[in-house]
Parts: sequence; structure tokens; C-alpha cells
Amino acid sequence: MQGITLALSKGRIFEETLPLLAAAGIVPTDDPESSRKLIIGTNRPDVRLVIVRASDTPTYVQYGAADLGIAGKDVLLEHGGAGLYQPIDLNIARCRLSVAVPKGFDYEQAVRRGARLQVATKYVHTAREHFAAKGVHVDLIKLYGSMELAPLVGLADAIVDLVSSGGTLRANNLVEVEHIMDISSRLVINQAALKVKHDLLKPILEAIEGAVKK
Repeated sequence: MQGITLALSKGRIFEETLPLLAAAGIVPTDDPESSRKLIIGTNRPDVRLVIVRASDTPTYVQYGAADLGIAGKDVLLEHGGAGLYQPIDLNIARCRLSVAVPKGFDYEQAVRRGARLQVATKYVHTAREHFAAKGVHVDLIKLYGSMELAPLVGLADAIVDLVSSGGTLRANNLVEVEHIMDISSRLVINQAALKVKHDLLKPILEAIEGAVKK
């Protein structure tokens, strides 16, 4: 039987996707937060979920290991979006990508005088484009977690990271100095699957799109 595989990451994206899946008549049989399963069934025999790291979602969809997935705009920009169709902004997991520096660091002055800044981020591609467009000279340092630590121990002058409430920045004596872009999660689809499994995918996509517009 031909089926549909949907790639999702744990946490906020999974939780905020549940109502959209429910609108399409899809209910997971396990909670990935409490289950160790990486492949989760649903109430529909023709739909299953694969639980992946958020940054891996576009890759699973690109190579056809999943027919569709849900990924943040930040992840998609870093991935490049090759082989993916991105029809729907789901307006979930909303946050922003920003530049932050330690309190007391004069970011504007450093930029004005043409200083070369050390910037820690996991969003190297997006950060490079942002600073290049502004004509700011930067050395990018790729990190995978706890960006806030980098300026505190002298590894970097600034960070580029996702900000939601800003609480983590404040707790670590950092301040937002530049808003790069708003981020939300998108539905992404494997282009080949869209053709081959069109009849299966179309009602799911329409139901999710309808739920987003409500």
C-alpha cells in the first residue's frame, strides 16, 4: 500500500503541528516526548511520522525518505531548499533571527568604524548574507548550541541566533541589537512525491491549509 511519511522534530514544532494534523484527520499514536520510537504510527494506516532533528528535516524530504515535513524558515534558508516545494507558511513556532551582543558593547560604533567582528552562530549562510549586504566585516564561528556563552567567554563579539521571548539573552547579560528576519515554520514537500502521490497528498495539504487560514 502506498503511504505518506511526514518528518517532524520534537518540541515546539511537533506540539504546534498537532492541531493542523488533527484538521487533516491525522492523530499520532505516540507522543515523541515520552516514546523512544523514531517512527510513529497514526490513526491512519497510510500515514506515519518520522521524528528527526529539526535541522535534518529538509534533507529527509529532499531525498525522499519523507514525503513532506515541517521545518523552520531558519533551517530551510541554511539548507538552501533544493528539491523542495514550500507551499504553506504554517505560522507556527514563530520567533525572530537577531544579532545580540553583551550589554555595554557599542555595536553601532563598531560597525561604523569598520571593525572586523567575531560572530558565533549556527546560521552561517544566513549570517554571511546579512553582514555582506550591510558591508560589515565578520569572521563567522560555527557553533551548535548555547550561542549565548560565546561572548561571555571571549569567543565572539556577537551572536546571530533565534530569539523568542528574549529571556535567555537577558539572563546572560546580552541585548538584541539587530533584527534580521521573522521566522516561522513551513510545510515542505518532496517534488517527486507531489507528482507520484498527488491523490494522497492533496486532501492532506488542503486540510492543513484550511486550518492555517482559520
